[in-house]
Amino acid sequence: MVNLQPTRADPRLRRAGQFLQAGRPAEALPLLYEAAADAPSDAGIRHDLGQVCLQAGRGREAVEAFEAALARNPRFALARLHLGIALQSLGDDPAALASYQAASQLQPSLVEARYHAGALLETLGRRSDAIAAFRRAAAATPRTSLSRLAGARALLAEGRDAEAERALRQLLTLDPAALSATELLGMIASSAGRFEEAFALLDQATRNAPQLAGSYYELVRCRRVTRDDFDLIARMQAALAAANLQTEARLKLHLALGKAFDDLDDPATAMRHYDAADAWRSTLCRFDPVAFEARIEGLIARFTPETVARLAGSGRRDPTPILIMGLPRTGTTLVEHILSAHPDVHAGGELPFWTEHAATPDPAAAAADYTRLLRSLAAGAERVTDKSPFNILQAGLIHTALPDAIIVLCSRHAIDTALSIHRTYFNQHVAFPTGGEALVAALCAVERLAAHWRSVLPADRLHEVVYDDLVAAPEPVIRRLVAACRLPWSDACLRPEQNPRTVHTPSRWRVRQPISKAAAGSWRRYEAWLGPLAALEPLR
Repeated sequence: MVNLQPTRADPRLRRAGQFLQAGRPAEALPLLYEAAADAPSDAGIRHDLGQVCLQAGRGREAVEAFEAALARNPRFALARLHLGIALQSLGDDPAALASYQAASQLQPSLVEARYHAGALLETLGRRSDAIAAFRRAAAATPRTSLSRLAGARALLAEGRDAEAERALRQLLTLDPAALSATELLGMIASSAGRFEEAFALLDQATRNAPQLAGSYYELVRCRRVTRDDFDLIARMQAALAAANLQTEARLKLHLALGKAFDDLDDPATAMRHYDAADAWRSTLCRFDPVAFEARIEGLIARFTPETVARLAGSGRRDPTPILIMGLPRTGTTLVEHILSAHPDVHAGGELPFWTEHAATPDPAAAAADYTRLLRSLAAGAERVTDKSPFNILQAGLIHTALPDAIIVLCSRHAIDTALSIHRTYFNQHVAFPTGGEALVAALCAVERLAAHWRSVLPADRLHEVVYDDLVAAPEPVIRRLVAACRLPWSDACLRPEQNPRTVHTPSRWRVRQPISKAAAGSWRRYEAWLGPLAALEPLR
């Protein structure tokens, strides 16, 4: 809630404050515009105007108002912070980050600026920078709730979930109203497989903090939605109607409602929400199919059989890595969960290393850095997995840099893959489509690349797991997988649902259940509403 702080008595501002208290920011705006026009040198009124524009969902007007405030007072740190928030709401992340950093320089104790910078850096995939920003936020005013929350976010980014959980529980003891801490606890509980606890925590957070509406996406993935959940669906629909809802939260809500109606066996309504989520994501994430096709063709042309054989001869001989890759939603998390049930295998999760080093001029040096990273995650483990799906774009580079590494290529029926992608939240900074003809083109291009890798990489280094075969007959597929990874047999691999490891991907609920073929062929329920995705039906 904006607290209007006029520099003089002004009945228009008092009336605007009443509208804000009533949750009607759009009706407050004309009064604030009038007051600002009558006070041309007042930076504070323009700052308040910008905040109300944000509440009313008018991001561009908010940017103009905050810039006007800063033109009158260039050292107005709060205006610089809130300008960053407005810019981020419009998808201008570089300018938003610069604004957060400028606010921190103007007022080093402004913990909100450092916190927002950390959160944005994390979504951009700049993990080490995000951790540093969260650490600076935690040190800025160490006894405040937001600083404690920043410290917990740093621990989570470092993979120290248990320590983060203790920090968040301590924070809630001191400040029970810190609902962002409740939300994060819910996420930790979900990742650990404590789904009832996660549902209760996320339910509490979303009931009491409208700004956390995006967390409905995680809430509905804790269990099936039933017809007894009328109140939950009504709350999600009401949240979706809010004018000031950020775009990312809006698309997550559509995905949450899609999942709810899927659970309720209403695929038509579910698909309307999935399509709406994709439409909103397209406003945040631009995908160029022509450029992507050119990239795929460039990889195929670059990594010929002769080039792969020649470069692999000078690669680093280290059998530690098992790289699990393929399109998203093809079973990569399940495969990692199966392998990490083995006592000799540690799950590394989704590591961005090879995406960040795709253009490395020195693959051998990159390989040395990578193996050091793996050992830092799991000292003493015989094998360490890396299940970043988009490593499929780097498979040629990875093999030439680490010729003894095992590459596990995951695949699945094309329509099931496409539909699962369409129903799943992807970070807006992942430059990959989630629907329509663009998704069809991207899947076909990646399949051409996968076929190329099958033809040029050694058969004893590339092992394929077809999701549909895995769920239809788990044991023979799992036995072949374990053998291909040059591991001794372990019966634990047949019971991945008992694997206690933390899972941070959208498949966290599915991999806690016994292997089932329930999801195979699920596209048939949506056959009448597939739209462009129907073009994938002949592809197996």
